Amino acid sequence: MTGEYEVKKQILDIGRRIYQNGFVAANDGNISVKISDNEFLCTPTGVSKGFMTLDMICKVDGEGKVLSANGPYRPSSEIKMHLRVYKLRPDVKSVVHAHPPYATSFAIAGIPLTEPIMPEAVISLGCVPIAEYGTPSTDEIPDAVEKYLQHYDAVLLENHGALSYSDSLLNAYFKMESLEFYAKLMYISKQLGGPQELNDEQVQKLYEIRRKMGLSGKHPAELCASLNGPCKGCHSAGGSCSCGSGEKSSATAPTDDLVAEITKRILAEYQK
Repeated sequence: MTGEYEVKKQILDIGRRIYQNGFVAANDGNISVKISDNEFLCTPTGVSKGFMTLDMICKVDGEGKVLSANGPYRPSSEIKMHLRVYKLRPDVKSVVHAHPPYATSFAIAGIPLTEPIMPEAVISLGCVPIAEYGTPSTDEIPDAVEKYLQHYDAVLLENHGALSYSDSLLNAYFKMESLEFYAKLMYISKQLGGPQELNDEQVQKLYEIRRKMGLSGKHPAELCASLNGPCKGCHSAGGSCSCGSGEKSSATAPTDDLVAEITKRILAEYQK
């Protein structure tokens, strides 16, 4: 098991990456890592993620209570959002929140990333929804994000930024990087007349590749399969399709209420 010292060094490294890549400005963004069932290391509030030092990293428990913090440094005010992810996704070991320009622009415009435009994005992310706006540092953001946690590994935050999470800090960061690259390509292709989307049959083949690779985390293909039956999935808001058929069915994309109901049932199963 990686010790706290090594985890703190990893947090500093990822902090520098998101700062140098322009994913955050000034003191924006936050990072956390789960180090035990009830202990989480997190970045401090009011400090640039590109200039952190080891002594600045804080430790909190599952309720957000400070377990250790040096001098004036205190946990990020967004730690509530991170803890909600850990609570509902036991597989998640790290959470990254940033404001990457292209992805955040889509969040500000209220446009989810749903078009299947490149194989890597379809396999790793699928589509990326937008969680409704919430006031930073309150329970409004965790509440808005909650309904998407069981089916997605990255979420846009309306008028705010983006959130990604995975089974390691590096993977959580990579999902943020992939999300921003996806958004950038989408933006540029729209300037060139609009993206040429992959068709349903091509998307289903990519879903099958993902299954064979045994990738960790959640993916919208799994959500659509639970809604539409075995071997059926969807990618964009346009509908759903049968594996390999290339023909769209009459089923529509899941509504927020339906996603919330499915999440509720899954949580009920966990509690049995």
